[in-house]
Amino acid sequence: MRKRPLVAELVKDTYVPKMFRVKQNFPRPHIAPEEIPGIIDGLLSEEKFASRVKPGMRIAITAGSRGIANVALTTKCIVDFCKSRGAEPFVVPAMGSHGGATAEGQREILAGYGIVEEYVGCPIVSSMEVKKIGVNEDGKEVFIDKNAAEADGIILGCRIKPHTAFRGPYESGLMKMMAIGLGKQHGAEQVHEEGFHNMAKNVPAFGRCILKNAPVLFGVPTIENAYDETCKIVAVAAEDIEAQEPKLLKEAFTYMPRILVDSCDVLVVDQIGKNFSGDGMDPNITGTFCSNSASGGIVSQRVAVLDLSPETHGNGIGLGYSSATTQRVFDQLDLPSMYPNAITCTVLGGVRIPIVMESDKECIQVCIKSCNEIDKTNPRVVRIPNSLHLEHIMLSESYWDEVKNIPGLEIESEPEYLPFDEDGNLW
Repeated sequence: MRKRPLVAELVKDTYVPKMFRVKQNFPRPHIAPEEIPGIIDGLLSEEKFASRVKPGMRIAITAGSRGIANVALTTKCIVDFCKSRGAEPFVVPAMGSHGGATAEGQREILAGYGIVEEYVGCPIVSSMEVKKIGVNEDGKEVFIDKNAAEADGIILGCRIKPHTAFRGPYESGLMKMMAIGLGKQHGAEQVHEEGFHNMAKNVPAFGRCILKNAPVLFGVPTIENAYDETCKIVAVAAEDIEAQEPKLLKEAFTYMPRILVDSCDVLVVDQIGKNFSGDGMDPNITGTFCSNSASGGIVSQRVAVLDLSPETHGNGIGLGYSSATTQRVFDQLDLPSMYPNAITCTVLGGVRIPIVMESDKECIQVCIKSCNEIDKTNPRVVRIPNSLHLEHIMLSESYWDEVKNIPGLEIESEPEYLPFDEDGNLW
């Protein structure tokens, strides 16, 4: 992209305020990684679950595309348990259209989380081929991964959490892992066809059909605390998923982190990526929702995105909900990995490209300059590393007196100007 001297001239005098660091304190129940093998083995050793895993059974274990805490370890523990019972487990990428809707792309996503054959101790069987397993209560055909459909059993590994685009009793979790994750690109497209305003109905409708017609044994979902740490692991029998998941979702809501100031003029997000959220940046935190079927997060006039995470491999989905970004982000974008996800879920806004500025400083400046009805000599700016790690964030000096009265916020530094280098980028 060519130089834009006129654009730079328009924003060069825009004031970027001093910022100070704060620590956000949230409740922190957690499970240490070294405790996880014993917990999973104990749960699955109960007769209700152990009796379902028999010698010689080929069992598909699902693994998704989200950046779940300890996901490689929890997957390995499920594999180890199956092998201890004489079964023959294999891992199936269950992530709808993610990974560019290709088998190799989905395998690479799992490898990025440490889910590789050498570590988990079983084959990773990645394919986009699906098999029709039935028709749901609304008369719609239901498809799931062919290898899982033809296995002797399926065990669902996933995280239960609030969804980024809709509200209902089943959001991100067991039902969605079946309906969309196991559905691969074709199945995910079926579920999304009627839009996010119908997802609260369609996810359980497809999920119930899968429970009825596919060999689902049980699920081993996790819940995380506000610090991206595992805080609960449960085992849920297939016949109990419909009744138990809504309770687990309510519990997951109580652990969600947030930005403890309610509003700002400009929200600066250092990195977005699929490892932080399916939407690149979780709108439950950033307020950047792709639909009106969900709400929450901080209220801002503008959002600046400065970089992509290495783990997202150029998939900048969610960038379209920002106001401005950097040349660095633009140069990294892998459009073929972004577009299948957007087309499948029928929401194209997340893959639009916002204003592209040459540096971090210009990106922040154009957001401040374009705000309406604010004090541009003392703008309210919030800076977060990403939407998943919110323990340490930065606030502009306009918040200095205010935060002293906000429970859970602890000031960690004096206000200072952001350290831009000679090219205008943060270091």
